[in-house]
Amino acid sequence: MVVQWRQVLCLLPLIPIVVLVIFEDRVSIPSCAVAPDLGQQYVEEDHPDDLKVMMVANLLLLGSEAGYTNILFRDYYLSRFFAAQEGENLVESSQIGEVGSMACVIGAVGSVACKSFEILKPDMLLILGDVSARGSKLTRSKWPSVLQQFRRLLGPFLGLPFHVILGDRDIGDCRDLNVVSVNWIASNLPGLDSAGCGVFEIGNISFVSLNAMALLCGHNSLRFSVEKVIERESIDLRMDGEQQTEVLDGSSGFRLKSGDLGWRENVISSGSGPVLLLHFPLHCTENCNFWGTSADCGTSKHSCSSSTVPECRGSVGAGPYDLLHTLPPNATEYIFQALKPRMIFSAHSHKFCDRTHLDGTREVTVPAMSWDARNDPAFVVATFKRNGRIAIVRYCSLAKESNVLIAYLSLVVVFLSTVLLTKSSRVISSGS
Repeated sequence: MVVQWRQVLCLLPLIPIVVLVIFEDRVSIPSCAVAPDLGQQYVEEDHPDDLKVMMVANLLLLGSEAGYTNILFRDYYLSRFFAAQEGENLVESSQIGEVGSMACVIGAVGSVACKSFEILKPDMLLILGDVSARGSKLTRSKWPSVLQQFRRLLGPFLGLPFHVILGDRDIGDCRDLNVVSVNWIASNLPGLDSAGCGVFEIGNISFVSLNAMALLCGHNSLRFSVEKVIERESIDLRMDGEQQTEVLDGSSGFRLKSGDLGWRENVISSGSGPVLLLHFPLHCTENCNFWGTSADCGTSKHSCSSSTVPECRGSVGAGPYDLLHTLPPNATEYIFQALKPRMIFSAHSHKFCDRTHLDGTREVTVPAMSWDARNDPAFVVATFKRNGRIAIVRYCSLAKESNVLIAYLSLVVVFLSTVLLTKSSRVISSGS
């Protein structure tokens, strides 16, 4: 019996190691919940012909300026997440408040209801801006390190079609907005034109991405280039809707006057246009319908440091614009009138928000997917159904950084305790 007990004590230090291996294998699995569409009565089952798009934002990569904490810890776990999605299961919870759990949902009676609902196999990956934490301050010699880190991070997802839009941290504010710099950055990212815009179609779903930064600024050639993209898509939309082949007289040469974001009347109904991708959320009045809190959706006047926005972090420094910044009302209405977007996906605020504008258009703000930005990074998976009219949005969160750190600390304490216990038992046995 004494010999067997000694053997058990010798195996005790292996227990924390086994737990660590299991923990690292499970911690990269996200927990997801379906965000209810206020205008949708039911949710269809997924079909192989549906288009599933994974949307992330605010990766805030530092490239060659990354410290050991980012390289050995934060970037490591983020890359494990992307690698794990090739064959890992997701955990779905029934309510959005339960999303933070990385394994199971614990009921009121203490029972554990753990359900693996599907394997994440997106057809496309969208990154909605702020790939770099300090891109606007980087020289051309340092940008390649950010792009290399970005490609290394995505790993197997690079085999998918992916599209990246530009954020304020990538290209700076209006004072730093430089046509040559934007053109160079856009040329290194797939699907962007010289102004940082993109138009593409997958299946029966059309997407239009706009350089939202250019729309914020007054006198710059980039804004005129973005307006040309909007007008071109507006013309195509009207021609498709009216089933005509002739080009409207004088439409191709239309340009907005500086400082006046006007529009021409578009007879196409709301929601008939493409899926719109932006970095900044559109302006929304207090009459908007929200899923979640209005503070998360950017209608509150509280700043990032306010107690109403507890997840904000400053480890990568403040960006050119505060987290509640949106496109101005005139630019917002111009986009609605010209493009009649079917649905809108934006970012920048670091928080998830699902809201419906007054014309019925749904806008989803994608949260930050970086521990540098928030304690619980997250992303969105949008499934566009075969009919092209219904989109199912899932909010998926990763492990909280604080929980991971506590788990590591606990494992270290347990490991050291078992080692000390084993040594103590050997000393006692040898003394006897």
